[in-house]
Amino acid sequence: MKFKIKFILCFIIFLFVIFFLTSCSTKDLRKEIDLKDIVSDAELQKIAETQNNNVLFFGFDLRSSPQEDARQYLPFLEYLTKTTGYKFELYLTTKNNQTIEALGKDDIQFTAFGAGSYIKAHKKYGVIPLVRGLNKEGKAEYQSVIFVAADSPIQKIEDLYDKRFAFGSITSTQGHIIPRIILNKHGITLEDLSAHIFTGSHRNCADAVLSGNFDAGGMQDMMGKEFANEGLIRIIYTSKYYPSSGIVANKDVSPEILAKVTQALLDFQPQGRDSAGLYQWGKTEMPNGFIRAQDEDYAELRKWSQKFELLDESGKEEK
Repeated sequence: MKFKIKFILCFIIFLFVIFFLTSCSTKDLRKEIDLKDIVSDAELQKIAETQNNNVLFFGFDLRSSPQEDARQYLPFLEYLTKTTGYKFELYLTTKNNQTIEALGKDDIQFTAFGAGSYIKAHKKYGVIPLVRGLNKEGKAEYQSVIFVAADSPIQKIEDLYDKRFAFGSITSTQGHIIPRIILNKHGITLEDLSAHIFTGSHRNCADAVLSGNFDAGGMQDMMGKEFANEGLIRIIYTSKYYPSSGIVANKDVSPEILAKVTQALLDFQPQGRDSAGLYQWGKTEMPNGFIRAQDEDYAELRKWSQKFELLDESGKEEK
């Protein structure tokens, strides 16, 4: 009888212990998964954006050499980092087509692009135009020049029939699209040239002509005028004005980041408050800062790009 009572008491105590442990466990578990503490979808997205955007990468169309372009952009990225609170780093590619692909695939979040690169990237990846550069006169436009060697016998555009012509990058506005427009308006197509090449940059284009390998070339106005003033080349034609280069963004960059970066760009004063530390910013295609850009700005150049079949995937840049 005593054994039975002891057994019952032990059993009751066992049940009490089990209940106590279960209650604690359940209580603790309930506390851990309290529905009030669950992170919302919006919060998860914000956390993900914070983690993924600790560094924002910035690319650019090649204009001079990668080294010289990098010297100009690095201090500018320091301005963006300081102003926006986001960390910016420079992303280097050797060709403009590679920059378009990197931007489209979100390897780069922001890029300094000419209109030609933007038009192609917008069609393929839906990239977003943010701002366009202001020239020395405070206008968001630029020109291209057709040039020859200083001692060349060529005097006018019509003289380029059956001659060798050097372009910059195949995606370049000033180094390719606008020179093509000039040639086209003077009745000269690529088939009317004895040879043509895409050199990859404005400086390479100048070198191709100065070396004597090509008879003429097309390049951006500021660098062309600089070389002409030094007596290295002679300009035979200057185009009308077209929408200038600007800065664009990958379509998946968050609206909050886009807003902060766009405002920082619009507030940029390279000739005044923000000039300290900049490297030869006056030689860039946005020497006086930026104005807001929109896709409609590029309507005319988009029509010419379509006419020249530059928006399909068949064209490959020659080396």
